[in-house]
Amino acid sequence: MRTIRLTLAGVVGASALTAFSLASGVAANATTPSLASCKATIGAQEYAKGKLTVATDNPVYTPWFVNNKPSNGKGYESAVVYAIAKLLGVTKSNVNWVTEPFNASYTPGAKSFDFDVNEISYTSDRAKAVTFSKSYYDVQQSIVALKTDTIVTKHSRAQLKTYQYGDQIGTTGLAYINTHIKPTKPARVYSTLDEAVAALQSGQIDAIVIDTPTGQYMASAQIVNSKKKLIATQVGQFPSVGEHYGLLFHKTNPLVACVNVALSTMRSNGALTSLANKWLGIYTGVAVIKP
Repeated sequence: MRTIRLTLAGVVGASALTAFSLASGVAANATTPSLASCKATIGAQEYAKGKLTVATDNPVYTPWFVNNKPSNGKGYESAVVYAIAKLLGVTKSNVNWVTEPFNASYTPGAKSFDFDVNEISYTSDRAKAVTFSKSYYDVQQSIVALKTDTIVTKHSRAQLKTYQYGDQIGTTGLAYINTHIKPTKPARVYSTLDEAVAALQSGQIDAIVIDTPTGQYMASAQIVNSKKKLIATQVGQFPSVGEHYGLLFHKTNPLVACVNVALSTMRSNGALTSLANKWLGIYTGVAVIKP
């Protein structure tokens, strides 16, 4: 997605965090707590005392989660959550997972969880209603299409504008289509990602735009025909436009300060890079294309 490819350590690196720490909803001059003080205060800040309540969608997908089971600690997002919990003194048995639909997570109002982890990109509009943590993953978008579609071999900047795209409502993939590709035909919008995938399988749309890891999973394991044969491919990924995934909290939730300390610790000690290499390391080789 960059004209010069980066290693995943760079993709998930610190370069974007300086700016993003200001975008997280935490004041730049706020006192930064220590991990020790966070362990002492987290119980008073939790939604359900004695439990760290974490929300995500259902279903969830590899490589962010594995086997649609967030509690197993497998997949990048699940592993990050348990690493944060450990740093904050929360045992694995005291992490409680709940379901929150993607497009409901960033609506205004009280939340029935401590934070949501669901590949939710920070945007200034969303940050008006909720608070985001620092980045735990710096995002690049990619194209997924059926192997037989013309877009697989014809995807110059001009050609990209001619296809019928589709995507889930409220996603940054949909925003990328509208803002950067600017197709001549309006993108078709679906309530869920599953509906968008079904539209791709049936030929109603030519392509979906989605983050690179999820797109790779779709093409290599998810999108099949009636004979269970894989029929999709990841056409390529786009250069970065500064998109980030952040953990989502209700507006001004004080717990975000301690979670940010945990994320900063994981970045400085190499834990985030290690988890990214384990669960996401194969995605840096995807071909780069320009919108």
